[in-house]
Formats: sequence, structure tokens, C-alpha cells
Amino acid sequence: MSTSTPAPTNAVDRFFQISARGSTVGREVRGGVVTFFTMAYIVALNPLILGFAEDMNGDLLGGASGDNLAAIAAGTALVAGVMTILMGVVANYPMALATGLGLNAFVAFSVASQMTWADAMGLVVIEGLVILVLVLTGFREAVFHAVPRELKTAISVGIGLFIALIGFVDAGFVRRISDAANTTVPVQLGPTGQLAGWPVLVFVIGLALVITLWVRQVRGAILISIAATTVIAIIVEAVADLGASSAENPTGWSLNVPAIPDKIVDWPSFATLGEFNLLGSFENVGIVTAILLVFTLMLADFFDTMGTMTAIGSEAGLLQKDGTPPRTRSILVVDSLAAAAGGAGGVSSNTSYVESASGVGEGARTGLAAVVTGVLFLLTTFLAPLVTVIPSEAAVPALVLVGFLMMQQVKDIDWADPDIAIPAFLTIALMPFTYSISVGIGAGFLAYVLIKVVRGKAKAIHPLMWLVAVMFTIYFAIHPISSWLG
Repeated sequence: MSTSTPAPTNAVDRFFQISARGSTVGREVRGGVVTFFTMAYIVALNPLILGFAEDMNGDLLGGASGDNLAAIAAGTALVAGVMTILMGVVANYPMALATGLGLNAFVAFSVASQMTWADAMGLVVIEGLVILVLVLTGFREAVFHAVPRELKTAISVGIGLFIALIGFVDAGFVRRISDAANTTVPVQLGPTGQLAGWPVLVFVIGLALVITLWVRQVRGAILISIAATTVIAIIVEAVADLGASSAENPTGWSLNVPAIPDKIVDWPSFATLGEFNLLGSFENVGIVTAILLVFTLMLADFFDTMGTMTAIGSEAGLLQKDGTPPRTRSILVVDSLAAAAGGAGGVSSNTSYVESASGVGEGARTGLAAVVTGVLFLLTTFLAPLVTVIPSEAAVPALVLVGFLMMQQVKDIDWADPDIAIPAFLTIALMPFTYSISVGIGAGFLAYVLIKVVRGKAKAIHPLMWLVAVMFTIYFAIHPISSWLG
């Protein structure tokens, strides 16, 4: 029996090496479609995370409330489509890219609050360019090894908890307590310590549905649950006329009021594109803080790609003898460009999605699948008005599920080793408790260096970790130092 590689049948086959990798055009197309439907939820979620967060001037990303959501959705789909097609053509790898969950939350709640949106997106561009330089110089692997593996894991877990908390708060399931309430707890269940209102019930239904679909391994579980729960929300609003949440109406809809839009298909508005200021952040927050924010963005974005591309390559049987995918540098270059492109597009850093494994499960083995996914994202830009229909109560159950998925990595931390367990705990706990990803990372890094020093293991600390510890010390002390000097 011959085991020779099948001869390519056409130019597309030759370019993407479809037959050589044991696939067919049909499998690649099917895999690309499946990947799109498993990650298309980001087009709906990204506007809800970025669209209502205010910058230091109280401005919203992309324009006035409501109008900006469609623009963010269109920008999200456009950048995802272009960069995913680039991944397919340049790297010939069945991996799609889009705005990174966790990264967008960090930009919205920890970065933009200290500067303008343009400045924040400028930092994202800088972060992507820095990673690109590290890739081209071969230094990325060195930085990758500088941070202990379990501390990287703790960062992912902490971001997962932070995302889940955002989901619960935006749904009104967990409520912030004002200082005027004179209570001993900072947050509570519902507006009075009990669940109240139809929107919260819609959230609970959505959460139950997405969990059910996910455990039943239904492809597109997140997207299906968002669509189905939105339909329920539209019906509830049509019957009950609840309106938006306010001090006088605490049981209304948290963000969008669900209603059938005037238009479903429309020419997309790309108001967020090009809205970045490369160096404005350095003027607003200072050089040290800006560098730390770039470094924090880089940490959150930097390490996921190598794990994602390896996992997808393993699932597809594409890994080489050394355990790396083919065209590794090309993959990393496109991923780095995607981070910068997300900032230039005003939609936060784009990164590789592990959901691409769903397409690989359908038979995808080449970049043609990524091209198919990218084209579908581009077509989605014309459906951007639909995001104004989706209330947060229908969308944020996905954040809770994503938080769970990221939390699963906690098992990879050695909780019996205090050298890593305490830094990991502080990293994980302080992200949701302080509503800041950077605080969690900084506390974890400082605790790691401290514990190594007091246990006589200073030589085990990578020089880069020393540098980062010094920078985070300045970051935490910058306000009291400034007050003392001022």
C-alpha cells in the first residue's frame, strides 16, 4: 500500500498544502465555518465591555451611547476578519484571531480610566509593536521563560475571575453598594440582598442555557445562548416595558434595552478606526506608569499565543519533532501585528483564539480554514446594528462561562509550594477584589521576588523579574512619593 503524499489537485491545494496535510477543501471550509460560529460571540461581547466604560474625561469609545456599540462591533469584526485571513495566508495555520477577552476588560477598566481612549489604544499599539520586535529578534522565548510558568497560569486564572465578576455585576446579579448605604459589605446579591427584577431572571436563564449547551458539547454554545436569551429579553421588554436601570428603576435593564432594531443589515460605521494616540498616555500618566501598563498588556497577551498555537497544532497533528508548529515565527508575527492592529482599530488587542480547536475538530488542517473564518467576520460587519439589541443580561452569561474555562487552569499550580502558591493566590485574588488586573499581577510579582529573597533563593530570580519588581514597586508607591515630593 502506498503511503506517499497525495498530489495537489489545483492551485489552492498547492498553496495551502491541503492534500499534503491530509485534508480536503470541503473539510477546510466546514472547519472555518465552525470556528467562526464558536467565536462570533466576541462581536457582541466586545461592544458591551468597551462601549460603556468611560475614559478619564467621561467620554465613551466610538461616540455617544448606543451609536458607539455598532461602531465597536463593526471594528471588532473588521480587524478580526483581516488578521484571521492574514494568519491563513501568511502562516497557513488553522487559527483565528479576534479581540482578546480579559485584555479588553483590562483596557476598559484599568487603562482607559487613567487617560483618553485614544491614549489607551495607543498603548495597545505600542504593546503589539514591542511583541513584534521581540519575535523578530528571537527574544520572545527568553521573556516567556523569565516569568515562572505557574505565575503565568495564575494571571490567566485571575483574569478569568475578574471577567466572571464583571459578568455578574453587569447583569445586576451582584450589585455594588454605595458608601451612603452604610453597610459592611462592598457588594451583595441583587439590589437588596435578594434577586429582583425580570432582567436578572433573563440572565439566570441565559446562564443555565449556556452551561447546558456547553456541557452537552454543542458547537456555537455561546452564540446560541446569546441569541436565544436576547429573544427572551425582547419578549419580556415588549410585555413588561421595564426600561433602563436607574436609581429610580433599579430592576431595569443594565445597559441596552432590548427591542427589535429599525435595521438589521446596514453599511458599517468604522468610527473607532484610527482613533489612537501613540504617545499621549506618557503625558497623562507618566513614563513609569505607561511602561508598566504596556508591560501588563504584554503579559496578558504575550503568553497565551504560544500555548494556543501549540494546543491547536497538537489537536491537528501538525507539531514538529521539537513540539513546535510549522512556520512558528510567521504565526507569532501575525499575532503580534494583530495586537497592534486591534489598538489601531480602536477595539483593543487582538489575539489567537483557542476556540479555533473547534474547527480543527471538524477537520481543518490548513490556513484555508482561517481564510473562511476571516471572510465570515468581514461579512458580519454589515450586521453590526444587531448588537444594540442585545442586553448585557443576555450576553454576560458568556463571561461567566469564559471565567470558568480560565479558572480550570488553577489545577496546574502547586499549592503546596509557598514560593509560588502565595504569589499565585495574591495574583488571582486581587484582580477581582481590586477590580484591577495590573494590581493582581504586580502583587504577585512582588510577592514572588520577596519570598525567594527571604528564603535564600535570590539567585533563582530571573534578571527580568528583578526589573519588573522594581517597576511595580515604583508603580504602587508613585502616588505617596508624588504627594511627599509635592
